[in-house]
Amino acid sequence: MLADEIKAGESTNIEFKVEVPKKSERYIKSVIAFANTAGGKIIIGVDDETHEIVGVDKDEIFKIMDSIINTISDMCYPQIFPNIGVDTVDGKCVVVIEIFPGAGRPYYIKSLGKESGTYVRVSGTSRPADEAILKDLELQGTNHSFDEMICVEQKYDPLLAERLCAAIKSYMVEAAKTKSEKEKVKDVTVQNLINWGIVKNLDGILVPTNAFVLLTNNTFPFAKIQCALFKGTERVIFIDKRDFEGPLYEQIEEAYEFVLKHINLGAEINGLVRTDTYELPTEAIREAIVNAMTHRNFLDRSCVQVAVYDDRVEITSPGMLYGGLTIEQIKEGGSKIRNRCIAEVFSRMKIIESWGTGIKRMFSSCKEYGIREPELLEIGDSFRVNLYRPSYNDIHQSSPKSSPKSSLKDVNQTQQKIIEMILLNPKMTQTVMAEELGITSRAVKKSIKELNEKGILQRVGSARSGYWEVKDNEKDLKRGRVMVDKRETDYE
Repeated sequence: MLADEIKAGESTNIEFKVEVPKKSERYIKSVIAFANTAGGKIIIGVDDETHEIVGVDKDEIFKIMDSIINTISDMCYPQIFPNIGVDTVDGKCVVVIEIFPGAGRPYYIKSLGKESGTYVRVSGTSRPADEAILKDLELQGTNHSFDEMICVEQKYDPLLAERLCAAIKSYMVEAAKTKSEKEKVKDVTVQNLINWGIVKNLDGILVPTNAFVLLTNNTFPFAKIQCALFKGTERVIFIDKRDFEGPLYEQIEEAYEFVLKHINLGAEINGLVRTDTYELPTEAIREAIVNAMTHRNFLDRSCVQVAVYDDRVEITSPGMLYGGLTIEQIKEGGSKIRNRCIAEVFSRMKIIESWGTGIKRMFSSCKEYGIREPELLEIGDSFRVNLYRPSYNDIHQSSPKSSPKSSLKDVNQTQQKIIEMILLNPKMTQTVMAEELGITSRAVKKSIKELNEKGILQRVGSARSGYWEVKDNEKDLKRGRVMVDKRETDYE
């Protein structure tokens, strides 16, 4: 309801005006910005600071509406067709101007021209589009993508094409599940590259597109992934830093391995079988990195950034959400492809499964893990995904029945190791544990005593011939889901 929208205040797609500004440009900027991004509403008759509904003069409503329609028609190019209506809130009339995402981008103020008069919606304000955003809007308006354009700076290299074909086939074979399916994978040819828009045939002359360059020798200076491990929860102190260049698919693999290297690895034990388990679902990590690279704006002179903090893994992709999409829409599976050729090849390589499902799989895998759901944010003209680490002190109220860490938040690393050993072999002696851990038997005895006092371990049998076991009421521990923080140094 409109009353609820007003109560929530201004946002990326809602703007208030007490009255129609005398200087039309003050609200036409927002009309333009909404049309160039995800659409929105301008509500006339609401104070933008207090959210007080002041209303408009009922006798002037139709005159106001006609004036707005004429002003938008006269000042905007290409033409924008708003939906203008009247609503009553708290007994007062307000005029609602609704602007839909436009297909004729970029929209701009005629008198200012395209370069100066194009606006976009960023963090709840209408701002002039910079060169990269303007070029991206122009491509959207002509239904083209950057990656399908011919790269005039380079010539077609048949050796690079051969290597790319081999790499694509290699990924396809690896993705096949059975030996029979692997044997049926056909060779990838230059004709396939032409069909997918990676190479173009101009009157018998093969020329590379930007996608070809991005997938081969990649000479674009900002088409890389910057990875960093930070101390704490802020971007202040570097612990590790790497920049990955080269073909996009190789960058994705390297960034993925960087994250796995710097998050915690534990063990899940079912009976006598031990399975290594990362604290975050690897599928969610991979999907976030793949999406950041596949849908980024390559016209933006920024890199994809992957940052690992104590509390989260943060993946930032240059470029606003594409084609008027909103965060709510992509959560529901909405998808518009900014880089069609790259997406096509990644789909063939099974780097992406099917368009529009990646975000949903991220949320699903985090839910199955019992951890906080991913956070999706528009940060200026970038898009960010935050995956929150359950090993951090603030577990964000993860479900104790499904979170690998929830039953162990007061247990140190030495005690976690002891729990793991007991799960593997309940009759292991304290002397053997001490040797495995590289600590004294006295330290092991102390840790077991503390675990017993916490109700995690219980003694079965006598002091001489009995053994320790994990108590039945500790369900996560009983099934052996033990997470070990690699950076802790609690050993005595």
